Amino acid sequence: MGHVNILKLCVGAESVEDLTDWIASHRGQWPAGESVHVTRMWPKREAELLDGGSLYWVIKGVILCRQRLLGLEAVRGGDGIERCALRLDSRVIRTEAAPRRAFQGWRYLKPDESPRDLPEGRKAEEKLPPALAQALAEIGLR
Repeated sequence: MGHVNILKLCVGAESVEDLTDWIASHRGQWPAGESVHVTRMWPKREAELLDGGSLYWVIKGVILCRQRLLGLEAVRGGDGIERCALRLDSRVIRTEAAPRRAFQGWRYLKPDESPRDLPEGRKAEEKLPPALAQALAEIGLR
């Protein structure tokens, strides 16, 4: 069948370090080696996501990293509404920078449209000038 990925905005994060710091500060709330992100809707393509998919994070308008999806779980919030908990590998893998326009919720991301992982130990690619990155995002190019 093959896998599919999820693309989601990392709201409140200014950098990959903000995400990794947040994961570290919540580590005791989850099983060892995992982190959890709760989203409103349950993905219809669950089998494809769990066949090797990842959650790709958009930080400040640019895809910069991903976390491997480990599972989906139903969770009920204090408001009584059932939501979907994305169980993720706590390891954050940096990717090539790929500008994206803002959107609500999450989107599916095909593997051939997903940015490649950066080599281990490499923090970032050569950064595009902000105006160029924004212009590319506005016309839908990465």
